Amino acid sequence: MTRTQISVLLFSAAMLFAGCAEQSSPSSANSSGTANTGAASGSRRSVAFVTNQIADFWKIAESGARDAAAEFDLDVEVVMPPEATAVVQKQKVEDLLTSGIQAIAISPLDADNQIEWLNSIGRKVPLITQDSDAPQSERLMYIGMDNYAGGRACGELVVKAVPDGGSVLLAIGRLEQDNSKYRRQGVIDVLLGRDRTAAYYKEQPDAWDPTDGEIIGDKYTIVATLTDQGKSEIALSKAEDALNTYTDLNAMVGLFEYNPPAIYQALKKANKVGEIALVGFDENDVTLQAIKDGDCIGTVVQNPYMYGYESVRVLNDLLDGKNDVIPESKYIDIPPRSITQENVDEFWEDLRAKKGQ
Repeated sequence: MTRTQISVLLFSAAMLFAGCAEQSSPSSANSSGTANTGAASGSRRSVAFVTNQIADFWKIAESGARDAAAEFDLDVEVVMPPEATAVVQKQKVEDLLTSGIQAIAISPLDADNQIEWLNSIGRKVPLITQDSDAPQSERLMYIGMDNYAGGRACGELVVKAVPDGGSVLLAIGRLEQDNSKYRRQGVIDVLLGRDRTAAYYKEQPDAWDPTDGEIIGDKYTIVATLTDQGKSEIALSKAEDALNTYTDLNAMVGLFEYNPPAIYQALKKANKVGEIALVGFDENDVTLQAIKDGDCIGTVVQNPYMYGYESVRVLNDLLDGKNDVIPESKYIDIPPRSITQENVDEFWEDLRAKKGQ
């Protein structure tokens, strides 16, 4: 054998060894959105829990998802898109499918415009929605709260804070999401004295209140709804601007987890804490401390831990072929509750335990 032939054989063997080593090296997952290709290609089951962005709210859900994964002996990829856009969310999900993920629970960012895409996913793997629904899609079921009921609970806190009525400002991430629309509308209907349900808006699609301009009731006026596209820095800037624009505000309501802290910071800068009532949503630590200190009247909380836990449990059953895990309503209700100074300590202690703090 010539030296050239020996060299070729040695080079080929080296390349074969490198290829085998590369194939056997698993890639890891993290909560910012990188899929784990190793778990999906092995014998263990792998499911995904996809959020709409990165937030403390979703870190609580991640804890529930991972606890369920440990209990049911499967792998879970918790994917938090670094940008709250449908384009980025879609790319993250496509990466998961390419990696071989076997089932997905997702919080859609733009349900009305993601229907065709969601349906295409559902034809490949079992698909459920959590936190925010896409009821017009072919998703198998929804896990979460009745966001209209949550909005109404938030409206009741506003009434408690300013019982004589007045000017109210709403702040929310975006209104393309199904949960956002219902949550906002629930607040408005309480303040305007309307006795409605979520079903009313499904049957009367033209009944939604406009997002521009004032909404005037007998006692309360909703002066504006601020949106920030999921960016806390924009939420803060808009809250600060609103305090200059609307000089007669009586209450400010933050409807996404980071909104109440942003409003609170703006109120402190303007020396208007206590002068303008603050009402929150979700369980940010800043919000909970403000409630404890008497600077926030209260917040309406979901149960993100159970969103994560139940999503993984249901996906595991679906992969087992247990389709009866899907209720006839195609909905697992995880109801909201109001947190005020009376129960904030008990709630916060339980929350810390779930987060392992």
